[in-house]
Amino acid sequence: MSSAVKIFQGRFGRVALLDMDAPLVGHAHHHCHILIKAGGADSAFSVRGERAPLTDESAVLVNAWEHHAYEHDAAPGQRTLILALYIEPSWLADLQRSLALAAHPRFFPQKCVAITPQTKRIAEEFVLEMWWADEVSPARMEELLFNLIIAIIESYSGWRDLAALLRAKPPVAMDPRVRRAIALMREDIAHELDVDALAERSGLSRAHFFALFQRDTQVTPLVYANVLRFEAAVQRLSKGQEPVSAVAHELGFSAPGHFARFFRQHLGITPTDYRRAVNLFEPPENAIPGQPPVI
Repeated sequence: MSSAVKIFQGRFGRVALLDMDAPLVGHAHHHCHILIKAGGADSAFSVRGERAPLTDESAVLVNAWEHHAYEHDAAPGQRTLILALYIEPSWLADLQRSLALAAHPRFFPQKCVAITPQTKRIAEEFVLEMWWADEVSPARMEELLFNLIIAIIESYSGWRDLAALLRAKPPVAMDPRVRRAIALMREDIAHELDVDALAERSGLSRAHFFALFQRDTQVTPLVYANVLRFEAAVQRLSKGQEPVSAVAHELGFSAPGHFARFFRQHLGITPTDYRRAVNLFEPPENAIPGQPPVI
């Protein structure tokens, strides 16, 4: 069974060191997603239906709301240790203006990037710090994370050029009916998604609703609903004290086992494992909004 070695959660999003031995279902995140092999066997992800190898020489990049799945194509019995970054685009935007479009669907122009010696050194330093998380300050964590992200994306051009990103895919206002549908989904994450009812309440046919929703969010209504449910679970597990069975009930699962299966399919670990491994990091007290860490 896959397991979590350590998980950090804070204003930056989440950072997880995952020991994986099984694939994950197709899913998406509102985060910028960076995946680095930290040890074990080579493996791969599927990003928008295309294979993205995860090796000592190659990291995987997934844009916000980009559909992807972990394949775990290692030999039977072999495991892969993955450093998984789930980065809040707003955190990046606050740190540096040139990262203001981190949520743009083409922020990462490619699904893989070569691991340079510098990136490898910084990633190894970050992993070592994770083992001693109880002794690391939030400011130090954010500094290391920012350095690692910049080292990864520095190897290709374009991320500094906001105008080029906007020309490649200009922002399009979300259809108000899609916004209404998302608001309804947020209000009722504890029930199974009824696409027909949601389309009707949005004033659309089922086919038109699907087309508009995917155009504006890059994912299907079901994937989006699962993201909302999963993120709600993460917040309750990390910040609440109620039993896992109570969290499952609050989120509409008929049994804790169903909740555990849903959670494992999206992250590879159980809700109990997540709660055990997570470390909450508060913002540094002397942090200045909009100012990057000293590097």
